[in-house]
Amino acid sequence: MTDIELADAIESVRDQLIEAAGRATGKPVAFEVGDIEMEFTIELRKEVKGGTKVKAWVVEAGADASRTRGETHRVSFTLKPRNAATDGPWLVGNDDAGDTSDFGTGPADR
Repeated sequence: MTDIELADAIESVRDQLIEAAGRATGKPVAFEVGDIEMEFTIELRKEVKGGTKVKAWVVEAGADASRTRGETHRVSFTLKPRNAATDGPWLVGNDDAGDTSDFGTGPADR
């Protein structure tokens, strides 16, 4: 099984949105990114190194068939991307390359 933390899977989606926005700079059409629905089969594991904590790991596709039902869990959620600078919808494609240094921070963090 390839170990991918759930947080890393979500970070990958965020990075891909930023890359898509960069590729679309200067194009005449912009898209508003709508809700992103994600569903994963995860395995919860307790890690003892550096203090005990539980982490969620994405299970490789097809791997859950060989596991018992009690070891894996299905998690489904919806992400609604927002532009951290304007608190408006995230647009893929515009004339301004923008600054992604605040991406992911909310108004309470400013």
